[in-house]
Formats: sequence, structure tokens, C-alpha cells
Amino acid sequence: MNKFKQHYATASRDYGIILPGAQAYLPPEYASDFALAMDAQPNLVTVSNSGVPAYFTNYVDPELIRVLVTPMKAAQILGETKKGDWTTLTTQFPIVESAGDTSSYGDYNNNGMVTANANWVPRQSYHYQTHTRWGERELDMYGAARIGWAAELNVASALVLNKFQNKSYFYGIEGLQNYGLLNDPSLSAPITPIDVGGKLKWDDKDAEAIYNDIVKLYKQLVSQTKGHVERTDAMKLNMSPLSEANLTKTNQYKVNVADLLQKNFPGMTIETAVEYSSDAGEVVQLIAERLGENDTGYCAFTEKMRAHAVVTESSAWHQKKSAGTWGAIIRQPLAYVQMLGV
Repeated sequence: MNKFKQHYATASRDYGIILPGAQAYLPPEYASDFALAMDAQPNLVTVSNSGVPAYFTNYVDPELIRVLVTPMKAAQILGETKKGDWTTLTTQFPIVESAGDTSSYGDYNNNGMVTANANWVPRQSYHYQTHTRWGERELDMYGAARIGWAAELNVASALVLNKFQNKSYFYGIEGLQNYGLLNDPSLSAPITPIDVGGKLKWDDKDAEAIYNDIVKLYKQLVSQTKGHVERTDAMKLNMSPLSEANLTKTNQYKVNVADLLQKNFPGMTIETAVEYSSDAGEVVQLIAERLGENDTGYCAFTEKMRAHAVVTESSAWHQKKSAGTWGAIIRQPLAYVQMLGV
């Protein structure tokens, strides 16, 4: 065996070098020299570790999970309109009533006369505000987490204003001539459900009894409007989501309450809002949408949202947003009937 073959065999056996072209760079005299590289530190100086910091294996989902708030349904129930602007403090809603009498005809008889009477119903507006504020470092830190913080604060400001607006549409503003859908003083007193063997609540009643309660509401509406409302007219039946669940109860013919309402009151729409659950009990409200040529009511605002100037600070910004409300304007109180305690 020549020297090259002997060197190749030693290198292959001792060092695992099997690339023939690399053997030429390893001199034969070092083939079995085990003192090579023995100056390396044999023990660790650093702390023994077999992993990586936990944050390197942490995943942040880019899709934000938003906390839910209760639905805002007042504008959906009554509709919504703008009246005045943010400088308007009061408003007058005119009511005109026709009157007169007749007399037997005579060529020279001047008896019989007509007249009209006008009243003005006042309402006061209420304006409210909120602030949005964000800093430079704050934005960058949330930006590192891929959250557009300024945009999220703007979303929050719009939500806060809308939640208050919705609440004012249901309850008005205490201390002002500003009333809501549930507490306008012109509304008639709530009627009580039909007593069926000592049972008043819908949770304890069957489908037929629940349907009869709604028919009682409709009869009250016909009585108040003196025949201006017919069974096929557009009406809204409003209640809480808890009460609405009882409309799925079926009778002995496997027909539920909602089916009966759709068949017998084709113009009736069912709306739900959590505000119809009160400390005094569950409220059900039936509204005729129009009497004659007029809407019977609507929600009204002066400004839905006014975004004021962004103020620049040394390393931050802030902005005021404001809005105004008239509450719910009940134009025809006789078109509203309520039932308490279902």
C-alpha cells in the first residue's frame, strides 16, 4: 500500500473524510495526531440551555375580537330624522284641530261655522360629548402589535355616542322636556295581560293565551284610534328578545303564535329591544305606524356626530366629538298601546 492509500484509509477511518479531493490537503504526518485542536475549552462557560425564549414561539392572531354590546334598536323601531342643528335649543311641534258646527239650511240663515285650533308642543334638545386621545409612543407600541390604535379609539367614540343616543330614544333626558318611546307622558297607561287561571306571564301561558294577549292589545289600539286602524294596516309589535321567544309556542294544531300573527295581521312587524325588559316586568308595545297621512312618531337628533378639530399636543393628540338628541317624538300618542307584565 503506497503512502496516499494509507493516508486516505487513516483519514477516512479517523476523521470521516471521504472526499478524495480533500485528502490531498491533509498531510500524512497528521493522520494519527490526536493532539490537534486539543487547546479548545472542553467545558461550557455559558449556562446549559435546550430551548428558546417563549415569546419566539408565541403567535398573535391579527383578527381582533371585539366585545359585543346590546343592539341599538330605537331608530329601527320608529325611524330617525334630523331636526335643527347643534345651535337649536328648543323646538315646537304644531298640532292643528278642526272644529265647527252645522245648521239647517235657509236662504237667509247665517248659522253654522267652522274653525280650527292650533297648539304647539315644546321639546328641548340635549347635547353631549366625548373625547378621544392618543399619544405618539402609544400608537407605536400598539402598532408593534399590529393594532391601529387611533382607528380603534375613533370606533369607540362613535359607539359611545350611538349608545347614549339610543338610550335617549327610549327614556329621554331627565329634567328636560325630552322624552322617550317608553316614558313619554302622553302615552296611555299600560294594560295588563289576560289572567288565565292565575297566570299572567307568557312563560307560563300556552300559545293560545299569548295570542289572545296580543289581540287584546290590538283591540285597545282600535278603541284609542276610534277606527283609524284596521287589522291589515302597518303596525309594529315591540318586545324584549325574552318575550319574543314565546312567539314560537305552538297550539294543538302545531301552529305557533308568530304564524297566527302573520296570517291575521299581515301588516304587523315584530321588533325586539332589550329595553322592553324592565324592573316592573316585561313590556309589549303595539304601534300603528301611520294615522291618516302622518307618521305617528320618530326618533330625532340635532347632530348625529360632530367631529371637532384635532388638537395637537407636544407628543399627543386629542379630539372632541359631540351629538344632540330630541328623544322620541310621539306625534300621535293614541297610536301607541302597551302591556306590562307579560
